[in-house]
Amino acid sequence: MLSSMADQVKELILQFAPFQSSVDEGFWHRLSSLKLNKLGIDDSPIPITGFYAPCSHRQVSNHLTLLAESLPPESSEQSFTPAISRGNRNRCPVPGILYNTNTLEGFQALDKQSLLKAEAKKIWEDILSGEAEKDSSLLLRFLVVSFADLKNWSFHYWFAFPALILDPPATVVDLKPAAQWFSAQEVESVTTACNEWRSMCSSTVSYRCSILPGVNFFKFSGDCEASGEFEACQRDGNKVLFGFYDPCHLPNNPGWPLRNFLWFIFRRWSLQKVHFFCYRENRGFADLELSLVGEASISNSQVAVDAFSCENIYLELKDHQNMPNAVGWELNNRGKKAPRCISLAKTMDPTRLAIAAADLNLKLMRWRQLPSLNLNVLSYARCLLLGAGTLGCQVARMLMAWGVRKITLLDSGKVSMSNPLRQSLYTLDDCLNGGEFKAIAAVKSLRRIFPAVEAESVVMAIPMPGHPVLSQEENSVLEDCRQLNDLIDSHDAIFLLTDTRESRWLPTLFCANANKITITAALGFDSFLVMRHGAGPLGSSHETNEALNDLSAEIGTVSLTDNIRGQRLGCYFCNDVVAPVDSTTNRTLDQQCTVTRPGLAPIASSLAVELLVGILHHPSGISAKAEFANSNNSGDEQPLGILPHQIRGSLSQFSQMTLVGHASTSGHGISEEGLDFILEAINHPTYLEDLTGLTELMKSAGSFELDWDNETGDEDDEFAKFNIICNLM
Repeated sequence: MLSSMADQVKELILQFAPFQSSVDEGFWHRLSSLKLNKLGIDDSPIPITGFYAPCSHRQVSNHLTLLAESLPPESSEQSFTPAISRGNRNRCPVPGILYNTNTLEGFQALDKQSLLKAEAKKIWEDILSGEAEKDSSLLLRFLVVSFADLKNWSFHYWFAFPALILDPPATVVDLKPAAQWFSAQEVESVTTACNEWRSMCSSTVSYRCSILPGVNFFKFSGDCEASGEFEACQRDGNKVLFGFYDPCHLPNNPGWPLRNFLWFIFRRWSLQKVHFFCYRENRGFADLELSLVGEASISNSQVAVDAFSCENIYLELKDHQNMPNAVGWELNNRGKKAPRCISLAKTMDPTRLAIAAADLNLKLMRWRQLPSLNLNVLSYARCLLLGAGTLGCQVARMLMAWGVRKITLLDSGKVSMSNPLRQSLYTLDDCLNGGEFKAIAAVKSLRRIFPAVEAESVVMAIPMPGHPVLSQEENSVLEDCRQLNDLIDSHDAIFLLTDTRESRWLPTLFCANANKITITAALGFDSFLVMRHGAGPLGSSHETNEALNDLSAEIGTVSLTDNIRGQRLGCYFCNDVVAPVDSTTNRTLDQQCTVTRPGLAPIASSLAVELLVGILHHPSGISAKAEFANSNNSGDEQPLGILPHQIRGSLSQFSQMTLVGHASTSGHGISEEGLDFILEAINHPTYLEDLTGLTELMKSAGSFELDWDNETGDEDDEFAKFNIICNLM
């Protein structure tokens, strides 16, 4: 008999259906972007907004949903309207808080019970202070703890919906479908009132809905319009229902929102019995067969004041130490109190996944090491690589690693069997059937590595001095010159990576004339040179780099006349005493090919790309002075470090040093003569020496009788004549 009585008491306890969560994929993408671009390692709580709606299906409950718009915007300049004010009839906004940790261990170590209690305390204080009556959504506060594994695109998370515990629990006096609780006439009247209210129209029927701000909760009464007239309605014997949007579909249980709503009602009006209305829908209209009406009873011990002092309740209820206990951590799919994990990698577009992964290292650099890193200037920069060999392949890879997305490769050669081992963009398949053009094969390889790269190929030979052409080929060569000039004009940075000295002469001339960022990388057997060319001459028709106008705000490009102090930095040919001539004809195989130690090209290529990144981030850009590691101007050092002019390294000595060479003060450039003199330089090996005065210099130098040390070689002889005029200008 005692057991039967216990079962009967248990059946009378009011049981609530737990809230369930649902997270849209857009929320995780937005959180990832927010963490990478704004939050970094900041793990401060983030205010978020969840949304839910009344149940609209007899077999499915509605969830509390997080959307992309649930999170604040990344930019502080971006206008943002709190989601709480943007709710609508189908989406009730609820305030929440997100604790996103930096590590999985941090996520697991969170004191989750304390976090739950802290949010429950906010609800309790909102009830005591009256804030819950001003904004009823505060009764549904929630919290989420998470860890975003941005390398693998997996997310660990756990929801909590804090609910104040009634002790002893509320009991059910009556609970039935609303259609059975009302008379037939009242069913029609209530349905009409609810539908008109949901449409935000005024009601003229006998039952009226008085909305509490936040829409989630309301009072539904007969002939009672204002919420402040609740006491009058009681005295007149009118039926008063406390309604709420019920996300639950179960026929014998009200939804989770009723738990804190009951505490609010009991505290606000000192009621021991409450009639509640679980509002549910069918296809957007009130469904009184699905909706529930019930009566709940609460023990006297939980009512702090009697009905006669309810007008002073907010002044008297200040005892926070008596806050009830709280529950609310969501159960996982197995019905256990444990976090959930979701992986988006399998559902994401591979290209989008590759883009996110490619940018990950760069964005992580900004968290601690380099907050000033400008990813936009890198992604917008258009880079032209002249040469798609050992250096070109490595430079292209390094550019992509730095976030450069616009790359053009120019080369006229084909992939040979000896290339794939040293040139990282090619495979054996590229060598078959005579070999594919290097520029084309390299672009295909770049796109396979990173589908989002905007890579283009140009198959073209660069006209070179000392390499004569037939008269019938001159028009074709001039057209190649024009195409090369147009390519240089349309790009922001040019890399000279060809395997002969003379093939760099014409691009150097065009780059100087257009004032383009130009970087040279050249290899010996065990030594290398990496250098940035100085700004173009002041007399050039392009005193500023017009190709970078769209990036001027990012790069900080300025007029040369405003930034050059002292002598300009030289180019690859400045201060040379030997004109560029044919270096491949009548040469043995080892003299025609770049015979070099395998580790040299990756080192030089990496330094060349690092030099470009330094230029793009330097306030003076192309006009920046040469800097040294032991410079006294340490206060001017940029976040990326010094910006040298030349870097020379030796693998035999495992050494590296930075040098500077200034531009010649006299010389010859492209002027009114147009491209005619280029044909002269191509067809006549001594033309450049005659034009620049090197011929006369050599004759005058030959008239001197010098007693050289027998151990001094030809290279020393040439070095003794260092710092004469430039072959180029």
